[in-house]
Amino acid sequence: MSENGSGYPAGAPQDPYRRQPVQDPYQQQVPPAYQPGSYQQQMPPQGYGQPYPGYQLPAPQKSKLVAGLLGIFLGGLGIHRFYLGHTTIGVVQLLLTIFLGAFTFGLVGLWGFVEGIMILCGAQMFRADARGVPLRD
Repeated sequence: MSENGSGYPAGAPQDPYRRQPVQDPYQQQVPPAYQPGSYQQQMPPQGYGQPYPGYQLPAPQKSKLVAGLLGIFLGGLGIHRFYLGHTTIGVVQLLLTIFLGAFTFGLVGLWGFVEGIMILCGAQMFRADARGVPLRD
């Protein structure tokens, strides 16, 4: 090792009261299975409680009752579609209500009302949200 003129190896932490380099208590020997580039390095050791990179927690289930009531009361605005994750249809319903609401005599609202009833009745197309997670009762 090269020394920096004070008797200590270069880069070693120094204790001002002792003339010996201080050992880093956190520096430990890494087993060969955890060397950089190995698959095991990406997974934390057991007991840490943190998922490995790329792991996603399961998506929470959306409520069928909330989605149905949003469809019945705010269906013309597409709020129930936004809640379920179907944002494209939600935007279409919202824009139709804003720009054509006076001319369609509430047909978009009726569309949302019918979808709200279908959600509450458990129609096949409304049994899961946009991610495919089933709705909870």
